[in-house]
Amino acid sequence: MVLDTPPHLGVLPPAAPTGPLGEQAANLLGEQAIGPAGQQPADLVLWLVRHGESTWNALGLAQGHCDQPRLTSRGIRQAHDAAGQLRGRPIGAVYASDLQRAVATAAPLAAALGLDFTHDPRLRERCLGVLEGTRSVTVPAALSGVAGSHVIDPDARPPDGESLRDLYWRVAGFADDLLAARQAPGEIAVVAHGGTLRVLAAYLRGVPVERMTWEPIGNGCILRLQPHQPACSRREQR
Repeated sequence: MVLDTPPHLGVLPPAAPTGPLGEQAANLLGEQAIGPAGQQPADLVLWLVRHGESTWNALGLAQGHCDQPRLTSRGIRQAHDAAGQLRGRPIGAVYASDLQRAVATAAPLAAALGLDFTHDPRLRERCLGVLEGTRSVTVPAALSGVAGSHVIDPDARPPDGESLRDLYWRVAGFADDLLAARQAPGEIAVVAHGGTLRVLAAYLRGVPVERMTWEPIGNGCILRLQPHQPACSRREQR
């Protein structure tokens, strides 16, 4: 069921608000309000789900590829809330990052839909290398490439980590394969991480990494995206 979502947003909030959510997330996607449950889409619709709150989210720690974090009790509730909101949608496939905080969020959603789900490591969060496990607020913009809601240097790279450009092209590979493989219009759910979902939305809207914004996406947030085939594929642009 769609919760009281303002008509200009393409966003389903968590059942109980759990993080920064609102126009920032809508601006990320630039989508219209969703239609009634069960309505067949004119084209492919993606439901982008950020994983529920993790133990490291609660501590304010940078996670990246680290697979130690687990969902908190609040995160488990958020995962089940997301499943409840998307139950009844004509979703034909569920994809998830293979990191445990995403897997634990995807499992109740897939169960509610009566589907299995596919793990894809290309949906992992950005690797932060030596910064993983440090406090997120202490990560300098010179290494993250992000200042506030702006991408200031897509090629900034923490030691042993990925740049935003690396993340963008990794996720673009997933997006290209997803669009190439679809046989007909339908709905697909993708369960992943904040950074992953930002770059996935940007790529599928034709926004290059240099022009991306970096708006907040709360844990358990659900975003709706009706993508276009990018004008140039990942292979053509690189």
